[in-house]
Amino acid sequence: MAKGLLALVLHAHLPFVRHPEYEEFLEESWLYEAITETYIPLLRLLERAVQDQIPCRLTLSLSPPLLNMLDDALLQDRYVRRLERLIALAAKETARTRSDLAFYRLAQMYLELFTQARATFVDRYHCNLPQAFRQLQDAGVLEIMSCAATHGYLPLLHVNEKAVRAQVRIGIDEYQRFFMRAPAGIWLPECGYYPGLDEILQAYGIRYFIVDTHAIMYATPRPVYATYAPVYCPSGVAAYGRDADSSKQVWSSHEGYPGDPQYRDFYRDIGYDLDEAYIRPYLPPPGDRVPLGIKYYRITGHTNEKAPYDPQQARERATEHARHFVAERTQHAERFAEKMDRPPLMVAPYDAELFGHWWFEGPWWLESVIRQAAAEPGTLQLITPAEYLQRFPTNQIATPAASSWGAHGYHAVWLSDANRWIYRHLHQAADRMVELAARFPQAEGLQRRALDQAARELLLAQSSDWAFLIEQGTAPQYATARVKQHLSRFTQLYETLCADRLDEAWLSTIASQDNIFPAVDYRVYR
Repeated sequence: MAKGLLALVLHAHLPFVRHPEYEEFLEESWLYEAITETYIPLLRLLERAVQDQIPCRLTLSLSPPLLNMLDDALLQDRYVRRLERLIALAAKETARTRSDLAFYRLAQMYLELFTQARATFVDRYHCNLPQAFRQLQDAGVLEIMSCAATHGYLPLLHVNEKAVRAQVRIGIDEYQRFFMRAPAGIWLPECGYYPGLDEILQAYGIRYFIVDTHAIMYATPRPVYATYAPVYCPSGVAAYGRDADSSKQVWSSHEGYPGDPQYRDFYRDIGYDLDEAYIRPYLPPPGDRVPLGIKYYRITGHTNEKAPYDPQQARERATEHARHFVAERTQHAERFAEKMDRPPLMVAPYDAELFGHWWFEGPWWLESVIRQAAAEPGTLQLITPAEYLQRFPTNQIATPAASSWGAHGYHAVWLSDANRWIYRHLHQAADRMVELAARFPQAEGLQRRALDQAARELLLAQSSDWAFLIEQGTAPQYATARVKQHLSRFTQLYETLCADRLDEAWLSTIASQDNIFPAVDYRVYR
């Protein structure tokens, strides 16, 4: 038996950003960058594990907004055009850098990266990444979790319990639509938990969720095994606590691996470095400088004089860091094993986009961790949360504390002076949605379309991303505009439904733009 168990959990989520009313839209690049740098590399490393018969077990949550964007033909086409433009730029860069061997090799690397991404996306996956993830789950190397419908921050939505139930139920429905099975676990958006939420999860068949460390450490009663084993809530749903040391070694800006000077610098990009006239054809309108994804420098250190990036040295460092991570987890397991009746479990959840997008070498590190753990099965074994419950069905009963994985551990990020104005409008809209569902219990035709669209607009307004972007000061204008737009559309739908004066042309326009959840049923709010 292994000395310790490790559950690697990646949370893949992006807000629903789709603007068919524009030829190009800057914020759609969030999706395109994540596909190239995170989702495709993740799929390929898992496929290599299957091909090499590596006993890989990875847990992944794919949020409904992300799944709907990955499944959208318009965004798929735009992504391919984006890749073709990057391939042309990288080819141009190989010509420009030919006289400097270090930069020329990097330009070639990016040309190969973009070319392979296009071939993988179009020829191998036929533009259907959700299907590729589904096949890996069916193959037994991946456990995919559900998530709330639009990543709504549930602790601040539970003023109206039906709003929370709708977020959970629609998220599960979308999971079943894409993966043809019921989910075992759910990723609570931002790991946001409040006592009693588990009862809603239990009602919809969820068996487990993940919380931050202090939610377990401050549970009532205190857990005997700390975060090294899950607890059962009184409802019977299991709660897994994040292993603090595993997180710190990857996330910390001071102690974490991604800050190593050998790794690629995220912020130095030719979109800012090169002459504007040279890169203008590759910039989105209106031509403002933005990152283009070609980055030639390594972190180097606290200096303005950055050294050229060396992929081979970076890959070697990623292997060293993976070896260190596995050794540290094994030592922790050995330290606690004698005090437990089972191998200690370490749950290591991360944003999936860290691997590849923010931390370019992250997929190399992750694959090395998987392979090193497999090479020494007696030390550290990979496991998923659902598998753990099958092996160890008896666990302590305790109620986790209210918590999140945001700064300071509670709700402050999503309820601050900058974003608190959102919630009175969200609560009023949720109450009105419940009212509409009761007022029109069996709507048909145009009325049914309007009610379903009202549900979509409410759900989109509830996304936790808008409050986060406003609080963090990253894209605050866009986030504010999105909240106001969806609430305005919801209000107009509510008023025209109540007055029986629906505008079919306008309804068709907004439905074509906010087309998330094609099978949504407004009666979920009854």
